[in-house]
Amino acid sequence: MIVVTGATGNVGRPLTRALAESGEQVTAVSRHAAPASEGVRHVVADLAEPAGLEPALVGAKALFLLLSGDLHTADANPAGIIAKAAAAGVGRVVLLSSLGVATRPFGPTRIALRALEDVLRESGLDWVILRPGGFASNALWWAESVRARRIVAAPFGDTGVPVIDPADIAMVAAACLLDDRHAGGVYELTGPEVITPRQQTEAIAVALGSPVRFHELTREEAKAGMTQSMPAELADDTLDILSSPSPAELRVSPDVERVLGRAPHSFADWATRNIAAFR
Repeated sequence: MIVVTGATGNVGRPLTRALAESGEQVTAVSRHAAPASEGVRHVVADLAEPAGLEPALVGAKALFLLLSGDLHTADANPAGIIAKAAAAGVGRVVLLSSLGVATRPFGPTRIALRALEDVLRESGLDWVILRPGGFASNALWWAESVRARRIVAAPFGDTGVPVIDPADIAMVAAACLLDDRHAGGVYELTGPEVITPRQQTEAIAVALGSPVRFHELTREEAKAGMTQSMPAELADDTLDILSSPSPAELRVSPDVERVLGRAPHSFADWATRNIAAFR
């Protein structure tokens, strides 16, 4: 049995589906009750209280660990989750970390994630670490304004990074959970090309078949919106990357293709598949 945390999110949903379709027994964990697909057991647990995860871990052979935003802060203690997994006899943990651990190791949230990576490496469990860059699904922040006013408002309109489709992260995670060859791997996950917010707006417009305007926000305006759904330090770390990506953050990684045997999906692919959210 495989446990998937964050099971109702943009990575967890397709990962749970892929594992179930491959014939695996899956326990889907989320903070709130949600309908479970056939063959999937759903458990409500808050990872901020690792003891609440214990029932989900009984009989598990592997764990996909995805932390919510509040567990990326310096005062959080997600290492307890790994301890609970080891105590339950889980054999492998696939951790969704962040590219920023390598490219900006001294950001507050990156320090906390790197510490968690180190705990996992020293746990005695089989492990795989996934380090994605920016998510294509962050464009869903714009969905309401596109539906209502056909406008995207974002900072740094002409500065891009190679955002990744969360479905590709899910497929890489599934491979790492199921295939022993990936044990001990650290994979940097990006999309196939650098794309700016203005270009993402154009891709959404094409998928909609309708013009969409782009409005550039200041950093302060963007942070005010972001902190409604994430800690301020995580918003600052994210905006630091979006405003001035380093060469390492602009690099298109070969790791998705290395694991899956195909190129990662483009932002346009993601937009076409998710266009209902913008209509």
